[in-house]
Amino acid sequence: MMQSTISTLPPYLSLAIWLPIIFGLIVLAIGRDTNAALVRVGSLIGALVSFAATIPLITNFDNAAHGMQFVERSPWIERFNIFYSLGIDGLSLWFVPLTAFITVIVVISAWQVIQKRVAQYMGAFLILSGLMIGVFCAMDGLLFYFFFEATLIPMYIIIGIWGGENRVYASFKFFLYTFFGSLLTLVAIIYLYKVSGGSFDILMWHKIALTMKEQIFIFIAFFMAFAVKVPMFPVHTWLPDVHVEAPTGGSAVLAAIMLKLGAYGFLRFSLPITPDASKYLAGFVITLSLIAVIYIGLVALVQKDMKKLVAYSSIAHMGFVTLGFFIFNNMAVQGAIVQMISHGFISGAMFLCIGVLYDQAHSRQIADYGGVVNKMPKFAALFIFFSMANCGLPATSGFVGEFMVILGATQYNFVIGLLAATALIFGAAYSLWMAKRVIFGKVANHHVAELVDVNGREFFMLGILAVAVLAMGLYPAPFTDTMQTSVADLLAHVAKSKLPF
Repeated sequence: MMQSTISTLPPYLSLAIWLPIIFGLIVLAIGRDTNAALVRVGSLIGALVSFAATIPLITNFDNAAHGMQFVERSPWIERFNIFYSLGIDGLSLWFVPLTAFITVIVVISAWQVIQKRVAQYMGAFLILSGLMIGVFCAMDGLLFYFFFEATLIPMYIIIGIWGGENRVYASFKFFLYTFFGSLLTLVAIIYLYKVSGGSFDILMWHKIALTMKEQIFIFIAFFMAFAVKVPMFPVHTWLPDVHVEAPTGGSAVLAAIMLKLGAYGFLRFSLPITPDASKYLAGFVITLSLIAVIYIGLVALVQKDMKKLVAYSSIAHMGFVTLGFFIFNNMAVQGAIVQMISHGFISGAMFLCIGVLYDQAHSRQIADYGGVVNKMPKFAALFIFFSMANCGLPATSGFVGEFMVILGATQYNFVIGLLAATALIFGAAYSLWMAKRVIFGKVANHHVAELVDVNGREFFMLGILAVAVLAMGLYPAPFTDTMQTSVADLLAHVAKSKLPF
Protein backbone atom coordinates (compact mmCIF):
# COMPACT_ATOMS: atom_id res chain seq x y z
CA MET A 1 0.00 0.00 0.00
CA MET A 2 2.70 2.47 0.98
CA GLN A 3 6.31 2.85 -0.02
CA SER A 4 9.06 4.38 2.08
CA THR A 5 12.45 5.82 1.26
CA ILE A 6 15.28 6.47 3.68
CA SER A 7 15.23 10.12 4.71
CA THR A 8 18.20 12.42 4.06
CA LEU A 9 17.00 14.72 6.86
CA PRO A 10 18.40 14.57 10.41
CA PRO A 11 17.00 11.72 12.56
CA TYR A 12 14.07 13.76 13.85
CA LEU A 13 12.05 10.71 14.90
CA SER A 14 14.89 9.23 16.94
CA LEU A 15 15.37 12.60 18.61
CA ALA A 16 11.65 12.79 19.41
CA ILE A 17 11.76 9.31 20.97
CA TRP A 18 15.07 9.28 22.80
CA LEU A 19 15.48 12.88 23.99
CA PRO A 20 12.67 12.62 26.60
CA ILE A 21 13.91 9.16 27.63
CA ILE A 22 17.47 10.43 28.11
CA PHE A 23 16.27 13.48 30.05
CA GLY A 24 14.05 11.18 32.12
CA LEU A 25 17.06 9.01 33.02
CA ILE A 26 19.09 12.11 33.90
CA VAL A 27 16.29 13.36 36.15
CA LEU A 28 16.12 9.94 37.83
CA ALA A 29 19.87 10.09 38.39
CA ILE A 30 19.53 13.45 40.19
CA GLY A 31 17.24 11.55 42.49
CA ARG A 32 16.68 12.93 45.95
CA ASP A 33 13.97 15.40 46.96
CA THR A 34 16.67 17.70 48.33
CA ASN A 35 17.36 18.47 44.66
CA ALA A 36 13.66 18.98 43.83
CA ALA A 37 14.15 22.46 42.37
CA LEU A 38 16.88 21.21 40.04
CA VAL A 39 14.71 18.22 39.09
CA ARG A 40 11.77 20.44 38.17
CA VAL A 41 13.89 22.77 36.06
CA GLY A 42 15.68 19.86 34.38
CA SER A 43 12.38 18.14 33.65
CA LEU A 44 10.89 21.27 32.10
CA ILE A 45 13.99 21.83 29.98
CA GLY A 46 13.85 18.18 28.87
CA ALA A 47 10.16 18.41 27.99
CA LEU A 48 10.62 21.68 26.08
CA VAL A 49 13.65 20.43 24.16
CA SER A 50 11.80 17.22 23.30
CA PHE A 51 8.80 19.21 22.08
CA ALA A 52 11.05 21.49 20.02
CA ALA A 53 12.53 18.40 18.36
CA THR A 54 9.08 17.50 16.99
CA ILE A 55 8.44 20.87 15.31
CA PRO A 56 10.58 20.07 12.20
CA LEU A 57 8.31 17.10 11.57
CA ILE A 58 5.45 19.53 10.94
CA THR A 59 7.44 22.14 9.03
CA ASN A 60 9.16 19.59 6.75
CA PHE A 61 6.15 17.32 6.20
CA ASP A 62 5.07 17.00 2.54
CA ASN A 63 1.27 16.90 2.44
CA ALA A 64 1.17 15.53 -1.11
CA ALA A 65 3.72 12.76 -0.64
CA HIS A 66 2.60 9.13 -0.56
CA GLY A 67 4.03 6.66 1.91
CA MET A 68 6.20 7.17 4.95
CA GLN A 69 8.37 10.23 5.60
CA PHE A 70 11.40 10.88 7.86
CA VAL A 71 12.24 7.19 7.48
CA GLU A 72 15.08 5.72 9.57
CA ARG A 73 16.08 2.11 9.20
CA SER A 74 19.03 0.22 10.65
CA PRO A 75 19.60 -3.39 11.78
CA TRP A 76 18.57 -4.18 15.34
CA ILE A 77 18.57 -7.98 15.73
CA GLU A 78 19.87 -9.13 12.35
CA ARG A 79 19.55 -12.85 13.07
CA PHE A 80 15.75 -12.54 13.10
CA ASN A 81 15.57 -9.75 10.50
CA ILE A 82 14.42 -7.21 13.09
CA PHE A 83 15.09 -3.56 12.24
CA TYR A 84 15.07 -0.29 14.12
CA SER A 85 12.66 1.11 11.57
CA LEU A 86 10.85 4.43 12.02
CA GLY A 87 8.61 6.56 9.85
CA ILE A 88 5.46 8.68 9.94
CA ASP A 89 2.74 9.64 7.50
CA GLY A 90 -0.43 11.70 7.69
CA LEU A 91 -2.04 9.13 9.96
CA SER A 92 0.59 9.50 12.68
CA LEU A 93 2.20 12.92 12.18
CA TRP A 94 0.25 14.98 14.71
CA PHE A 95 0.43 12.47 17.53
CA VAL A 96 4.17 12.95 17.90
CA PRO A 97 4.09 16.70 18.71
CA LEU A 98 0.82 16.22 20.63
CA THR A 99 2.51 13.72 22.95
CA ALA A 100 5.50 15.99 23.53
CA PHE A 101 3.21 19.00 24.07
CA ILE A 102 1.06 17.24 26.66
CA THR A 103 4.24 16.17 28.47
CA VAL A 104 5.27 19.82 28.79
CA ILE A 105 1.86 20.65 30.23
CA VAL A 106 2.01 17.75 32.70
CA VAL A 107 5.45 18.82 33.96
CA ILE A 108 4.14 22.35 34.53
CA SER A 109 1.01 21.01 36.26
CA ALA A 110 3.10 19.07 38.79
CA TRP A 111 5.44 21.95 39.59
CA GLN A 112 4.09 22.65 43.06
CA VAL A 113 1.72 19.72 43.58
CA ILE A 114 4.25 16.88 43.69
CA GLN A 115 6.47 17.28 46.76
CA LYS A 116 7.71 13.71 47.33
CA ARG A 117 9.69 11.57 44.91
CA VAL A 118 9.71 14.47 42.45
CA ALA A 119 12.53 13.02 40.34
CA GLN A 120 10.77 9.67 39.97
CA TYR A 121 7.49 11.35 39.02
CA MET A 122 9.00 13.64 36.40
CA GLY A 123 11.33 10.95 35.10
CA ALA A 124 8.47 8.49 34.66
CA PHE A 125 6.50 10.97 32.54
CA LEU A 126 9.48 11.88 30.36
CA ILE A 127 10.29 8.22 29.71
CA LEU A 128 6.61 7.49 29.06
CA SER A 129 6.53 10.32 26.52
CA GLY A 130 9.39 8.84 24.51
CA LEU A 131 7.87 5.36 24.58
CA MET A 132 4.47 6.61 23.37
CA ILE A 133 6.10 8.54 20.52
CA GLY A 134 7.89 5.30 19.63
CA VAL A 135 4.52 3.59 19.16
CA PHE A 136 3.44 6.21 16.62
CA CYS A 137 6.75 6.02 14.72
CA ALA A 138 7.60 2.29 14.72
CA MET A 139 7.47 0.61 11.32
CA ASP A 140 8.81 -2.74 12.49
CA GLY A 141 6.20 -5.01 14.06
CA LEU A 142 8.34 -6.17 16.95
CA LEU A 143 9.60 -2.63 17.62
CA PHE A 144 5.98 -1.46 17.73
CA TYR A 145 5.12 -4.21 20.20
CA PHE A 146 8.14 -3.29 22.34
CA PHE A 147 7.08 0.36 22.61
CA PHE A 148 3.38 -0.52 22.93
CA GLU A 149 3.97 -2.78 25.94
CA ALA A 150 6.76 -0.69 27.48
CA THR A 151 4.35 2.22 27.98
CA LEU A 152 2.59 0.14 30.64
CA ILE A 153 5.57 0.23 32.99
CA PRO A 154 5.90 3.98 33.73
CA MET A 155 2.10 4.44 33.82
CA TYR A 156 1.76 1.50 36.22
CA ILE A 157 4.36 3.13 38.48
CA ILE A 158 2.71 6.58 38.23
CA ILE A 159 -0.69 5.22 39.27
CA GLY A 160 0.69 2.84 41.91
CA ILE A 161 2.87 5.41 43.72
CA TRP A 162 1.17 8.80 43.31
CA GLY A 163 -2.45 7.62 42.98
CA GLY A 164 -5.33 7.71 45.47
CA GLU A 165 -6.31 5.36 48.27
CA ASN A 166 -7.08 2.43 45.94
CA ARG A 167 -4.07 3.06 43.71
CA VAL A 168 -2.67 -0.47 43.99
CA TYR A 169 -5.97 -2.00 42.87
CA ALA A 170 -6.27 0.50 40.00
CA SER A 171 -2.68 0.02 38.82
CA PHE A 172 -3.04 -3.78 38.80
CA LYS A 173 -6.35 -3.55 36.94
CA PHE A 174 -4.81 -1.21 34.37
CA PHE A 175 -1.80 -3.48 33.86
CA LEU A 176 -3.70 -6.77 33.70
CA TYR A 177 -6.38 -5.55 31.28
CA THR A 178 -3.94 -3.96 28.85
CA PHE A 179 -1.21 -6.60 29.12
CA PHE A 180 -3.43 -9.65 28.65
CA GLY A 181 -5.27 -7.90 25.85
CA SER A 182 -1.96 -7.62 24.00
CA LEU A 183 -0.84 -11.24 24.27
CA LEU A 184 -2.83 -12.36 21.22
CA THR A 185 -1.29 -9.45 19.31
CA LEU A 186 2.15 -10.96 19.84
CA VAL A 187 0.84 -14.25 18.43
CA ALA A 188 -0.48 -12.40 15.36
CA ILE A 189 2.84 -10.59 14.89
CA ILE A 190 4.75 -13.88 14.99
CA TYR A 191 2.27 -15.42 12.52
CA LEU A 192 2.69 -12.48 10.12
CA TYR A 193 6.46 -12.85 10.46
CA LYS A 194 6.13 -16.47 9.38
CA VAL A 195 3.78 -15.96 6.41
CA SER A 196 5.75 -12.93 5.15
CA GLY A 197 8.88 -15.03 4.75
CA GLY A 198 10.61 -13.80 7.90
CA SER A 199 9.94 -10.05 7.97
CA PHE A 200 8.65 -7.76 10.68
CA ASP A 201 8.26 -4.87 8.20
CA ILE A 202 4.73 -3.49 8.74
CA LEU A 203 4.54 -2.08 5.20
CA MET A 204 5.38 -5.52 3.80
CA TRP A 205 2.61 -7.02 5.91
CA HIS A 206 0.18 -4.69 4.14
CA LYS A 207 0.93 -6.55 0.89
CA ILE A 208 0.50 -10.13 2.14
CA ALA A 209 -2.33 -12.07 0.46
CA LEU A 210 -4.10 -13.67 3.41
CA THR A 211 -7.11 -15.95 3.32
CA MET A 212 -10.34 -14.81 4.92
CA LYS A 213 -9.82 -17.26 7.78
CA GLU A 214 -6.32 -15.91 8.43
CA GLN A 215 -7.54 -12.32 8.28
CA ILE A 216 -10.31 -12.91 10.81
CA PHE A 217 -7.88 -14.58 13.23
CA ILE A 218 -5.37 -11.73 12.88
CA PHE A 219 -8.10 -9.07 13.12
CA ILE A 220 -9.43 -10.56 16.36
CA ALA A 221 -5.91 -10.84 17.77
CA PHE A 222 -5.21 -7.16 17.11
CA PHE A 223 -8.72 -6.20 18.18
CA MET A 224 -8.16 -7.67 21.65
CA ALA A 225 -5.26 -5.30 22.29
CA PHE A 226 -6.55 -2.18 20.58
CA ALA A 227 -10.14 -2.41 21.85
CA VAL A 228 -8.93 -2.66 25.46
CA LYS A 229 -6.58 0.27 24.96
CA VAL A 230 -9.18 2.60 23.37
CA PRO A 231 -11.18 1.34 25.42
CA MET A 232 -14.26 0.06 23.62
CA PHE A 233 -17.44 -1.30 25.18
CA PRO A 234 -17.55 -3.82 26.92
CA VAL A 235 -13.82 -3.88 27.87
CA HIS A 236 -13.94 -0.30 29.14
CA THR A 237 -14.46 -0.93 32.84
CA TRP A 238 -10.82 -0.46 33.81
CA LEU A 239 -10.68 3.17 32.66
CA PRO A 240 -12.99 4.93 35.19
CA ASP A 241 -11.31 3.16 38.13
CA VAL A 242 -7.85 4.07 36.88
CA HIS A 243 -8.79 7.71 36.23
CA VAL A 244 -10.26 8.13 39.70
CA GLU A 245 -7.11 6.81 41.40
CA ALA A 246 -4.47 8.23 39.06
CA PRO A 247 -2.76 11.53 39.88
CA THR A 248 -3.81 14.51 37.77
CA GLY A 249 -0.89 14.21 35.37
CA GLY A 250 -1.50 10.48 34.95
CA SER A 251 -5.17 11.05 34.08
CA ALA A 252 -4.24 13.79 31.61
CA VAL A 253 -1.68 11.66 29.75
CA LEU A 254 -3.86 8.54 29.87
CA ALA A 255 -6.84 10.33 28.30
CA ALA A 256 -4.91 12.61 25.95
CA ILE A 257 -2.40 10.11 24.53
CA MET A 258 -2.51 6.52 25.80
CA LEU A 259 -6.07 5.86 24.63
CA LYS A 260 -4.96 6.95 21.16
CA LEU A 261 -2.41 4.14 20.96
CA GLY A 262 -5.23 1.61 20.55
CA ALA A 263 -7.10 3.69 17.99
CA TYR A 264 -3.89 4.22 16.03
CA GLY A 265 -3.35 0.46 16.02
CA PHE A 266 -6.58 0.02 14.05
CA LEU A 267 -5.27 2.41 11.39
CA ARG A 268 -1.79 0.93 11.13
CA PHE A 269 -2.58 -2.79 11.54
CA SER A 270 -6.23 -3.86 11.40
CA LEU A 271 -7.46 -1.95 8.34
CA PRO A 272 -4.47 -2.32 5.99
CA ILE A 273 -3.36 -5.85 6.98
CA THR A 274 -6.83 -7.41 7.26
CA PRO A 275 -9.04 -5.34 4.91
CA ASP A 276 -11.49 -8.17 4.15
CA ALA A 277 -11.96 -9.05 7.80
CA SER A 278 -12.28 -5.35 8.66
CA LYS A 279 -15.17 -5.03 6.23
CA TYR A 280 -16.72 -8.33 7.28
CA LEU A 281 -16.66 -7.36 10.97
CA ALA A 282 -17.36 -3.66 10.45
CA GLY A 283 -20.98 -4.02 11.58
CA PHE A 284 -19.80 -5.55 14.85
CA VAL A 285 -17.35 -2.70 15.51
CA ILE A 286 -19.88 -0.03 14.50
CA THR A 287 -22.42 -1.55 16.92
CA LEU A 288 -19.94 -1.48 19.80
CA SER A 289 -18.99 2.09 18.88
CA LEU A 290 -22.61 3.26 18.90
CA ILE A 291 -23.16 1.57 22.27
CA ALA A 292 -20.16 3.51 23.58
CA VAL A 293 -21.49 6.76 22.15
CA ILE A 294 -25.06 6.35 23.48
CA TYR A 295 -25.01 4.03 26.50
CA ILE A 296 -21.74 5.32 27.97
CA GLY A 297 -22.98 8.87 27.43
CA LEU A 298 -26.01 8.01 29.57
CA VAL A 299 -23.75 6.42 32.19
CA ALA A 300 -21.73 9.66 32.34
CA LEU A 301 -24.93 11.55 33.18
CA VAL A 302 -25.37 9.80 36.53
CA GLN A 303 -21.80 10.10 37.80
CA LYS A 304 -21.19 11.93 41.07
CA ASP A 305 -17.40 12.03 40.77
CA MET A 306 -16.04 14.60 38.29
CA LYS A 307 -13.16 12.35 37.21
CA LYS A 308 -15.49 9.43 36.58
CA LEU A 309 -17.78 11.65 34.53
CA VAL A 310 -14.92 12.83 32.31
CA ALA A 311 -13.58 9.24 32.10
CA TYR A 312 -16.91 7.96 30.77
CA SER A 313 -17.02 10.99 28.50
CA SER A 314 -13.67 9.88 27.05
CA ILE A 315 -15.04 6.42 26.30
CA ALA A 316 -18.01 7.98 24.50
CA HIS A 317 -15.78 10.30 22.48
CA MET A 318 -13.43 7.47 21.52
CA GLY A 319 -16.52 5.60 20.30
CA PHE A 320 -16.70 8.29 17.61
CA VAL A 321 -13.17 7.42 16.59
CA THR A 322 -13.74 3.69 16.05
CA LEU A 323 -17.08 4.45 14.39
CA GLY A 324 -15.35 6.74 11.89
CA PHE A 325 -12.66 4.20 11.05
CA PHE A 326 -15.03 1.36 10.19
CA ILE A 327 -17.34 3.36 7.97
CA PHE A 328 -14.55 3.33 5.33
CA ASN A 329 -15.44 6.83 4.28
CA ASN A 330 -12.86 9.56 3.65
CA MET A 331 -14.77 12.19 5.62
CA ALA A 332 -15.40 9.86 8.56
CA VAL A 333 -11.83 8.55 8.82
CA GLN A 334 -10.37 12.05 8.68
CA GLY A 335 -12.93 13.17 11.25
CA ALA A 336 -11.98 10.29 13.53
CA ILE A 337 -8.29 11.27 13.42
CA VAL A 338 -9.19 14.92 14.05
CA GLN A 339 -11.33 13.76 16.97
CA MET A 340 -8.34 11.90 18.41
CA ILE A 341 -6.18 15.03 18.30
CA SER A 342 -8.95 17.25 19.66
CA HIS A 343 -9.74 14.84 22.46
CA GLY A 344 -6.09 15.01 23.43
CA PHE A 345 -6.40 18.73 24.11
CA ILE A 346 -9.87 18.73 25.67
CA SER A 347 -9.70 15.66 27.89
CA GLY A 348 -6.26 16.64 29.14
CA ALA A 349 -7.58 20.10 29.99
CA MET A 350 -10.65 18.72 31.76
CA PHE A 351 -8.58 16.48 34.02
CA LEU A 352 -6.15 19.30 34.75
CA CYS A 353 -9.08 21.56 35.71
CA ILE A 354 -10.38 18.90 38.09
CA GLY A 355 -6.86 18.61 39.48
CA VAL A 356 -6.75 22.35 40.20
CA LEU A 357 -9.93 22.05 42.27
CA TYR A 358 -8.79 18.86 44.00
CA ASP A 359 -5.46 20.38 45.03
CA GLN A 360 -7.34 22.99 47.06
CA ALA A 361 -10.55 21.30 48.21
CA HIS A 362 -9.35 17.66 48.20
CA SER A 363 -12.62 16.41 46.76
CA ARG A 364 -13.78 15.33 43.31
CA GLN A 365 -17.45 14.98 44.28
CA ILE A 366 -19.72 17.31 42.33
CA ALA A 367 -21.94 17.75 45.39
CA ASP A 368 -19.04 19.27 47.35
CA TYR A 369 -18.87 22.27 45.05
CA GLY A 370 -21.13 25.08 43.91
CA GLY A 371 -20.57 28.78 43.31
CA VAL A 372 -16.91 28.35 42.36
CA VAL A 373 -17.23 31.29 39.94
CA ASN A 374 -17.57 33.62 42.92
CA LYS A 375 -14.12 32.70 44.20
CA MET A 376 -12.31 31.60 41.03
CA PRO A 377 -13.57 33.69 38.07
CA LYS A 378 -10.56 33.00 35.80
CA PHE A 379 -10.72 29.29 36.47
CA ALA A 380 -14.50 29.29 35.97
CA ALA A 381 -14.16 30.87 32.52
CA LEU A 382 -11.64 28.22 31.44
CA PHE A 383 -13.66 25.36 32.95
CA ILE A 384 -16.83 26.47 31.14
CA PHE A 385 -14.90 26.83 27.88
CA PHE A 386 -13.50 23.31 28.09
CA SER A 387 -16.91 21.93 29.10
CA MET A 388 -18.42 23.58 26.02
CA ALA A 389 -15.66 22.11 23.84
CA ASN A 390 -16.26 18.69 25.40
CA CYS A 391 -19.85 18.73 24.22
CA GLY A 392 -18.90 19.79 20.68
CA LEU A 393 -19.58 23.53 20.61
CA PRO A 394 -18.96 24.98 17.11
CA ALA A 395 -15.71 26.96 16.82
CA THR A 396 -13.99 24.56 19.21
CA SER A 397 -11.93 21.53 18.20
CA GLY A 398 -14.55 19.24 19.77
CA PHE A 399 -17.02 20.17 17.03
CA VAL A 400 -14.79 19.56 14.00
CA GLY A 401 -14.08 15.85 14.44
CA GLU A 402 -17.57 14.92 15.63
CA PHE A 403 -19.22 16.82 12.79
CA MET A 404 -17.00 15.13 10.19
CA VAL A 405 -17.72 11.66 11.61
CA ILE A 406 -21.47 12.35 11.77
CA LEU A 407 -21.42 13.68 8.20
CA GLY A 408 -19.48 10.62 6.99
CA ALA A 409 -21.76 8.28 8.93
CA THR A 410 -24.84 9.92 7.41
CA GLN A 411 -23.43 9.35 3.91
CA TYR A 412 -22.82 5.71 4.83
CA ASN A 413 -26.15 5.10 6.55
CA PHE A 414 -28.60 7.76 7.71
CA VAL A 415 -29.72 5.82 10.80
CA ILE A 416 -26.11 5.31 11.97
CA GLY A 417 -25.47 9.02 11.45
CA LEU A 418 -28.59 9.90 13.42
CA LEU A 419 -27.62 7.63 16.30
CA ALA A 420 -24.10 9.06 16.35
CA ALA A 421 -25.50 12.60 16.46
CA THR A 422 -27.22 11.84 19.78
CA ALA A 423 -23.75 12.12 21.32
CA LEU A 424 -23.98 15.89 20.89
CA ILE A 425 -27.11 15.91 23.06
CA PHE A 426 -25.70 13.60 25.73
CA GLY A 427 -22.36 15.42 25.67
CA ALA A 428 -24.07 18.74 26.29
CA ALA A 429 -26.19 17.18 29.04
CA TYR A 430 -23.42 15.70 31.17
CA SER A 431 -20.81 18.41 30.51
CA LEU A 432 -23.07 21.38 31.20
CA TRP A 433 -24.82 19.64 34.11
CA MET A 434 -21.46 19.20 35.80
CA ALA A 435 -20.41 22.76 34.99
CA LYS A 436 -23.67 24.20 36.30
CA ARG A 437 -23.46 22.43 39.64
CA VAL A 438 -19.76 23.05 40.19
CA ILE A 439 -19.30 26.58 38.86
CA PHE A 440 -22.57 28.52 39.22
CA GLY A 441 -24.89 29.45 42.05
CA LYS A 442 -24.05 30.73 45.51
CA VAL A 443 -20.96 29.67 47.43
CA ALA A 444 -22.00 26.21 48.65
CA ASN A 445 -19.83 25.72 51.74
CA HIS A 446 -16.74 26.89 53.59
CA HIS A 447 -14.49 24.73 51.43
CA VAL A 448 -15.58 26.63 48.34
CA ALA A 449 -15.33 29.92 50.23
CA GLU A 450 -11.65 29.21 50.88
CA LEU A 451 -10.79 28.57 47.23
CA VAL A 452 -8.23 30.82 45.55
CA ASP A 453 -8.22 31.57 41.82
CA VAL A 454 -5.62 30.01 39.53
CA ASN A 455 -2.10 31.35 39.82
CA GLY A 456 0.05 32.37 36.88
CA ARG A 457 1.42 28.86 36.30
CA GLU A 458 -2.03 27.25 36.26
CA PHE A 459 -3.52 30.00 34.10
CA PHE A 460 -0.70 29.62 31.57
CA MET A 461 -1.07 25.84 31.53
CA LEU A 462 -4.84 25.91 30.93
CA GLY A 463 -4.64 29.00 28.71
CA ILE A 464 -2.29 27.28 26.25
CA LEU A 465 -4.69 24.36 25.98
CA ALA A 466 -7.62 26.76 25.48
CA VAL A 467 -5.77 28.47 22.63
CA ALA A 468 -5.08 25.07 21.03
CA VAL A 469 -8.74 24.04 21.30
CA LEU A 470 -9.95 27.33 19.85
CA ALA A 471 -7.34 27.47 17.07
CA MET A 472 -8.12 23.94 15.93
CA GLY A 473 -11.82 24.67 16.02
CA LEU A 474 -11.55 27.85 13.97
CA TYR A 475 -8.93 26.63 11.49
CA PRO A 476 -8.60 22.83 11.26
CA ALA A 477 -7.04 22.91 7.77
CA PRO A 478 -3.41 22.33 8.92
CA PHE A 479 -4.56 19.10 10.53
CA THR A 480 -6.84 17.83 7.76
CA ASP A 481 -4.47 18.82 4.93
CA THR A 482 -1.65 16.63 6.28
CA MET A 483 -3.79 13.50 6.52
CA GLN A 484 -5.74 13.62 3.24
CA THR A 485 -3.22 11.75 1.11
CA SER A 486 -2.56 9.03 3.69
CA VAL A 487 -6.26 8.49 4.37
CA ALA A 488 -6.99 8.27 0.64
CA ASP A 489 -4.18 5.71 0.21
CA LEU A 490 -5.47 3.65 3.13
CA LEU A 491 -9.04 3.59 1.84
CA ALA A 492 -7.86 2.79 -1.70
CA HIS A 493 -5.93 -0.17 -0.29
CA VAL A 494 -8.97 -1.38 1.65
CA ALA A 495 -11.18 -0.95 -1.43
CA LYS A 496 -8.99 -3.39 -3.38
CA SER A 497 -9.92 -6.21 -1.02
CA LYS A 498 -12.14 -9.08 -2.17
CA LEU A 499 -15.36 -8.47 -0.28
CA PRO A 500 -17.79 -5.70 -1.33
CA PHE A 501 -18.93 -3.11 1.16
